[in-house]
Amino acid sequence: MQLINAISMFISYGVIIAIVATVLLMILRLLFQYADVNPFSRPALMLRRITDPMVTPLRRALVRLGIEPNFAPLILILIVILLGWFVIQLSDNILGTILSVIDSARQGAFVKVLGYILLGALNIYMLLIFIRIIFSWGMVSYTNRIMRFLVNVTEPLLAPLRRMIPPLGTFDLSPIVAFILILLLKAAVQGTLLR
Repeated sequence: MQLINAISMFISYGVIIAIVATVLLMILRLLFQYADVNPFSRPALMLRRITDPMVTPLRRALVRLGIEPNFAPLILILIVILLGWFVIQLSDNILGTILSVIDSARQGAFVKVLGYILLGALNIYMLLIFIRIIFSWGMVSYTNRIMRFLVNVTEPLLAPLRRMIPPLGTFDLSPIVAFILILLLKAAVQGTLLR
């Protein structure tokens, strides 16, 4: 149990350190940009060399959408924070499920083991649907491996719901209905298998 808690803390701290480092680098980039620092000075070149792999693809995407590309560092900060939150939530769900399964198995409560496995799977599935929604808003295409994985995993539930409940204009209601169904299933699992 201490190992799982240590892994959880390691992942959380690693993600937080990555987020803080990215935020600091992007703020420095913005300061250099608006303070008219010589772009050929050593600090400016080093900062651009570090941040360009993250900022350049986002700048291109913003230009295609008709948005001012100078906002790319700010948008990147928001994206990194959101992705960090996804990683922390996913790891907490997986590690929490493992911890609960181990604890229930030690007590000999095999019905609870099954309940915690189902509850963990439902939590992860719900998070994957949420990540897919956010990625689709960010216009991540199906050619992206992560988006392709998300579509392949979540479409078996969302496609039948989409056929039963047609979209309202461009607004797809199937994820909302899927969330409601998953919440009902989670309540049923907690009320029956985890009592």
